[in-house]
Amino acid sequence: MALVFRTLLLDIQSFLFLSLKRMLAAAFTLMLMCAPAYAATVLILGDSLSAGYGMPENQGWVQLLRNELPQHTIVNGSVSGETTAGGLRRLPSLLTSSQPDIVVIELGGNDGLRGFPPNQLKSNLTKIITLAEEQGAKVLLTEIMVPPNYGPRYSKMFTEVYHQLADEYAINLVPFFMQDIAADKSLMQRDGIHPNEQAQDKITQWMLPWITQAIDE
Repeated sequence: MALVFRTLLLDIQSFLFLSLKRMLAAAFTLMLMCAPAYAATVLILGDSLSAGYGMPENQGWVQLLRNELPQHTIVNGSVSGETTAGGLRRLPSLLTSSQPDIVVIELGGNDGLRGFPPNQLKSNLTKIITLAEEQGAKVLLTEIMVPPNYGPRYSKMFTEVYHQLADEYAINLVPFFMQDIAADKSLMQRDGIHPNEQAQDKITQWMLPWITQAIDE
C-alpha cells in the first residue's frame, strides 16, 4: 500500500510540475505577445520628390509610408526646391525636434538642376551624414540622378558622389526611385520632373523594404 501511495504521490507531483511548466510557458508567450513593439522615428530629409509637390500632402509617398508603418513615427522634413545646403542648414533643428532613429536623405536633385559642382554636393552630404550619425541616427542615402543637361560627364560624376559616400560611411544606398517612373509619362506631372499621384504608391513600395530593414537592423 505504501508503495502504491508513493507512486501515486510521484505521479501527482509530476503532473503538477508539468502543469506549472506549461502555465509559465504560456504566461511568457503572452507577455511577449503583449510587449510593445519597437517604435522607431524616421526622418525624411528631402526635396519636392518627398514633399508631395503638386498634390495634397496626404497623397504623397511619405504619408502612404505612414499608413504602411503605423507603429512608427515618420517625420517629413522635406521642402520643395530644397538643396543639400538648405537641408544641411535645417538638419540640426530637425534632429533636435524629432530625435530620429533613422534619417533618410533624399537630396541633391536641385543641386544637379542648378549645375552645382559635384564636390560641393559631396561636401554638403558628408556634413549631413556626419551630423545625423553624431546624434546616434542610422543613415539611409537615396541615390539621385540628374538629366544630362550638363553633359554625361557631369551626370556621371554627380551620381558617383552617392556611391562614394555609401562606401566611405558604410551606409545603405537606395537606388534612385525615379529612374523607372520618369520614363513613364503616365506617372509624371506635366512639368516632366515631378511624379504624379499615381506614382506615389510605387515610390512607397520602393522605399518600404529599405526603411523596414533599417528599422530592424
